Amino acid sequence: MELFYGTGWIVAMEALVERLERAVIRLEVVAAKLQNCPGGLFNGDISNIINGGEIQSMEAFNHLLSGPVSEYMNCSTAIGGDVAKHAEMVNNALQVQRTFLKMAITHREPSKTELNDLLRPLSEQIQEVQSFREKNRGSSLFNHLSAVSESIPALGWVAVCQKPAPYVKEMNDAAMFYTNRVLKDYKDTDPRHVEWVRSYLSIWTELQIFIKEHHNTGLVWNMAGPVAPTSLSSSDGPCPPPPPPPPGPPPAFLDDISKPDTTTPQHSALFAQLNQGAAITKGRHIMPLGLKHVSDEQKTHKNPALRTQDKTQAFPSNSQSSTSTAHAPAKKHSPVLELEGKKWRVEYQEQAHDLVIEETELKQVVYAFGCSNCTLQIKGKVNSIILDNCKKFGLVIDNAVGIVEIINSKDVRLQVLGKVPTISINKTEGCHVYLSKDSLDCEIVSAKSSEMNILVPEGEDDYREFPVPEQYKTLWDGSCLVTEPTKIAG
Repeated sequence: MELFYGTGWIVAMEALVERLERAVIRLEVVAAKLQNCPGGLFNGDISNIINGGEIQSMEAFNHLLSGPVSEYMNCSTAIGGDVAKHAEMVNNALQVQRTFLKMAITHREPSKTELNDLLRPLSEQIQEVQSFREKNRGSSLFNHLSAVSESIPALGWVAVCQKPAPYVKEMNDAAMFYTNRVLKDYKDTDPRHVEWVRSYLSIWTELQIFIKEHHNTGLVWNMAGPVAPTSLSSSDGPCPPPPPPPPGPPPAFLDDISKPDTTTPQHSALFAQLNQGAAITKGRHIMPLGLKHVSDEQKTHKNPALRTQDKTQAFPSNSQSSTSTAHAPAKKHSPVLELEGKKWRVEYQEQAHDLVIEETELKQVVYAFGCSNCTLQIKGKVNSIILDNCKKFGLVIDNAVGIVEIINSKDVRLQVLGKVPTISINKTEGCHVYLSKDSLDCEIVSAKSSEMNILVPEGEDDYREFPVPEQYKTLWDGSCLVTEPTKIAG
């Protein structure tokens, strides 16, 4: 009787639900096979179906969810805050993918339009994960959010033709840029974050193994199954049902799969055609793209009147041109300088050279966004500082225990009066960093930036300027690649 009380009863029920779920999957596969075999199946055939690779594929994905994903959820809950909220979104996206895979093993592959509709719930989950990072750029756990946001498009492997596993690996590598920052910040202070990094990266490692074993050349559909439904079914046991697909464009992540930097539907369609390989010309009469037959009456060199007409149409009046190219004025935001919880917000400031943040605390972070032609002084000691999308911005700081990050900015001058362990410069044009004597051991990391100079103190009131290399050369030394800055003569 003790089985029906306390935790023992819960464990027994979970085991029972899992067994019933596996049985339902088996029955659905058998039903699909029987529907397409008028002569019926013998007992041996049924046994082969039940124990086939389709069931193994689903069980392997369930193992991924109960193993690495469950461990990642536990680690995220232990950290709490934005990381825990983000993890719930990731888990929802994986559950939606599980529902999609369960549908795929029992149905035939649908048309491209219907497939887009089926993938839309997964695309929306991916967008939700990425939007959460953008809405919380000032978070003290921003590196955690960035690691997840940069790698979550890996779930789009289900729409990748040929070999999707390398695509997942590419997304995993994108996450490691930020997980390395997390390790640097917490490896000596909080082991929970180290475990979080290990558990999160293991999800994509295990997913690559799963894909290579069961979908190595692309998502495997049931060629003998019924036609795929127009939307994902919600009758999938304990997994939450995905949201119904609303009308709109195809899923956003589909554009990124064929080429990560591609964002337009035209490019997506182009790469979809290229993925067909030799089949793209099968059964077609090939004509030069965009050309058509022109009769003698339509040729301008034989009809002067047409040339005059073409010029008139090609160059409309100034009023028409100005009307068609006019843009709506940019929305004006109100300037902000306030403390919101543990975050100082400095946003949309313009022509302000007397901005000062005082009475700071060690747990606070400073986030400056969208400021132009301003100077900000931060007194005391704060946790971290982020400067995002600012122009002609001067920043004077006393001390920071974490990272000072400059992103998507132009013409920035940073002066450190006390001590800072790390300065990160990313996607920035023009950045001058003035270090103090106490911060000469600061680690400066730069990427996709130009016109960077580091100035170190020399004497009492003088600085010596050193440019940060922007150009590198890479050589193979027989065992590995060696990269070093180039020395430009002159």
